[in-house]
Amino acid sequence: MGLDGFILMAFILGLPANEIVLPILIMSYLAVGSMTELESIRDLYNLFVVQHGWTWLTAVSMMLFTLLHYPCGTTLLTIQKESGSIKWTILAALIPLAIGCAVCILVAQTARIMAGSKPLNQAG
Repeated sequence: MGLDGFILMAFILGLPANEIVLPILIMSYLAVGSMTELESIRDLYNLFVVQHGWTWLTAVSMMLFTLLHYPCGTTLLTIQKESGSIKWTILAALIPLAIGCAVCILVAQTARIMAGSKPLNQAG
């Protein structure tokens, strides 16, 4: 999918509110138990690219999955309340999740095929 286990865990733990996915990811990468503020964009670059090996494919996959994955917990609760159906609530979560996974897999595999033997972290 182009995403590592830390990223996937951050999305799972971010179900209550999608805006906490990135802070959860940063806390996970830094292995700290509280919210941590990075001083600059350079620190974020060092954390993602230098320390954890993000490539352009990781960044693209992260953006695509952010756009396409399931809605937040509040939205799912509202769907359940308004529809009165657990079936529609589950479908409202699973359909976008399946689409997000499929798109990320398709993009990651296409990038890997097009790159051939050249590493994905090289420019050009």
